[in-house]
Amino acid sequence: MPADNHTFFAPVIYILTGIPGTEESHVWISIPFCLMYIVTLFGNSLLLFIILTEQSLHEPMYLFVSMLAAVDLLLSTTAVPKMLAVFWFGAGEISFAACLTQMFFIHVSFMAESAYTGILLAMVFDRYVAICDLLRYTSILSKSVIGKIGLAVVTRSFSIIFPVIFMVKQLKFCRTNHLPHTYHEHMAIARLACDDITVNFWYGIFVAILAIGLDAVLIAVSHGLILRAVFQLPSKDARCKALRTCGSHICVILMFYTPVFFLIFAHRFGHITRGYILILLPNLYVLIPPMLNPVVYGVTTKEIQKQVINVFYRWCRRSSLLS
Repeated sequence: MPADNHTFFAPVIYILTGIPGTEESHVWISIPFCLMYIVTLFGNSLLLFIILTEQSLHEPMYLFVSMLAAVDLLLSTTAVPKMLAVFWFGAGEISFAACLTQMFFIHVSFMAESAYTGILLAMVFDRYVAICDLLRYTSILSKSVIGKIGLAVVTRSFSIIFPVIFMVKQLKFCRTNHLPHTYHEHMAIARLACDDITVNFWYGIFVAILAIGLDAVLIAVSHGLILRAVFQLPSKDARCKALRTCGSHICVILMFYTPVFFLIFAHRFGHITRGYILILLPNLYVLIPPMLNPVVYGVTTKEIQKQVINVFYRWCRRSSLLS
């Protein structure tokens, strides 16, 4: 429903067009996206199943991992199915209400992923307590405290993203309802407006620097404290185990924050960044960390690895008995 520059309208339907300039390759692009989504669904669902059903894994570290797995499932499932529908069938139509709903849950999940204040930072604190104050470990991180941390993560994410909905609803549109993106992202929608979007732009920068940047600083400081405590451990085996655990956290953090900060500067200096790069980068958030998180924790955590092997062993044994 295009309109001229002087006619304002309230778009009833938005049309996602995918990645501009790559229309002929959409089917090929969708193949790795689809495979990553399948791995995400399988890996995180398996992780949740194992942690929730295995009593021995009902400890702080694994409960935090299960929270992360739930956030990963929400983030990827909110964005990827519609993304694949655009690539495969050109089915980019979506109502404005559904657009706002998708945008809200994607950004809330994204902030919870960065929570990584609540989830990853809590994992870091969990490891720090386990290393430095083992006698108080279970009393500090009780199930009640873990529940409060999870609630704080959700509350923080909701409080930060909720104003964005009102910002978008207040905008006046006069250009087009065709959105050059694979899902509904705040600044992508704001750029279609004829209003001044300075508030939208700087609120996004403010959130990115204050919330995500603060998360990164806190995680870095916490890891510094952990590493200092690790090298004070008398046992070489204990130091190796602690370093392996911290290494898995650092891998996940780098996977998440590297594209985040690159995109912040890409949006700020968009005139020197190709358009399709600005579309591809947000896809990294909804595809790569949710896919790799269960792999990282499954491979580096022996307790989870052991339970995964037991699940597959029981499944294979049951299949052989049925056959």
